[in-house]
Amino acid sequence: MSKKRQIKYVYISLITIALGLISRKISFIPSITGDILYAMMVYWIFRSLLINKKLQLSLLLSISFCFFIEFLQLVQTQPFLYIRNHAFLKLIFGQGFLWTDLVAYTIGSFSAYQIDKILITKNNTSQ
Repeated sequence: MSKKRQIKYVYISLITIALGLISRKISFIPSITGDILYAMMVYWIFRSLLINKKLQLSLLLSISFCFFIEFLQLVQTQPFLYIRNHAFLKLIFGQGFLWTDLVAYTIGSFSAYQIDKILITKNNTSQ
């Protein structure tokens, strides 16, 4: 059963990635949407890796990871400048620090946690 749920989280991650990429291409969608979806994707990835752990651990790790990446944007050394100029890596590591991104990551992580709690694992009493 946990293998099926693990695969479900991988699929949800891929769908979230696609939605995030699409959100960057449509001009009327607020840019915060991509950051919210990024945090949700991070949550789903942690859930797929920590399938037998409590939901709260994935929530804590996703917020911590997203905040770490955001604060890392304050570092202005040559390797990090290279990363921020690379098209693919820029999607993962971002470009510049914004306090609003921290709000978006919190919203995204808690949204994924609530979706998980209510829709995905509601029948699993070990969570």
